[in-house]
Amino acid sequence: MNIDLHCHSTASDGLLKPEELVARAAANGVEILALTDHDGVSGLAEARTKAESQGVRFVDGVEISVTWEGSTVHIVGLQIDPEDPVLRSGLESIREGRATRAEKMGEALAAAGVPDSFAGAKTYAENPSLISRSHFARHLVKTGLAPDVKSVFQRYLVKGKPGFVPHQWASLGDAVSWIRASGGIAVVAHPGRYNFSKLELHAFLAEFRDCGGAGIEVVTGSHSPEQYFEFARIAREFGFTASRGSDYHGKGESRADLGTLPQLPYDLKPVWHDW
Repeated sequence: MNIDLHCHSTASDGLLKPEELVARAAANGVEILALTDHDGVSGLAEARTKAESQGVRFVDGVEISVTWEGSTVHIVGLQIDPEDPVLRSGLESIREGRATRAEKMGEALAAAGVPDSFAGAKTYAENPSLISRSHFARHLVKTGLAPDVKSVFQRYLVKGKPGFVPHQWASLGDAVSWIRASGGIAVVAHPGRYNFSKLELHAFLAEFRDCGGAGIEVVTGSHSPEQYFEFARIAREFGFTASRGSDYHGKGESRADLGTLPQLPYDLKPVWHDW
């Protein structure tokens, strides 16, 4: 089956509205789709309604921002209950922190000679409580300071650059517990993106497993083909179920389109095995 369990809409930092995202997934042959917006669930109802009309099985999801040993990582929750009070309270606390970070990013960029970036970023954010670095990047591209979003990140928004603002997100244990409290399955998003040594990666995954984490993204738009094999091996080592997701944000900002990735290695247990 063509299954995509990681993508983003305008409810966080995607370029397509939830219903437009589902329509694109359906056109690409996706049969089961999870919308996993950052730290919020406001797009799920619209996406689900569209999925039902398109004959796509829809999975409620979210991607939670986590700080682990000073690094930012992301944990995807699949088959969550978006109305669960524990999950909703936790996500609300993260969004409050996002708003504060966005204001500080605007101040930092202004000090570096880039005025009005916070106001500009807000114009790209359909959800004002979820202003992200991507929204700042789109504004800076529009104003001509960089040719594309990737260049903005490299010049302004990563660690050591003038617009980078460190932030303390949720703890790993809290994120996993919120997902589990809502009946969901916790999955490590795109583990190949994190700048961990082998020892750090092992420690992170062991703690995730011990917290109740169950899965890991193996085939994702953020991984190279070589990393598919590497994280398949790690899934076997830790006994994780395996997930597949494009991490699609929109045309021109994503390495993979919805539903276009290779299938998981045949011997891995997929995260959807018991669905």
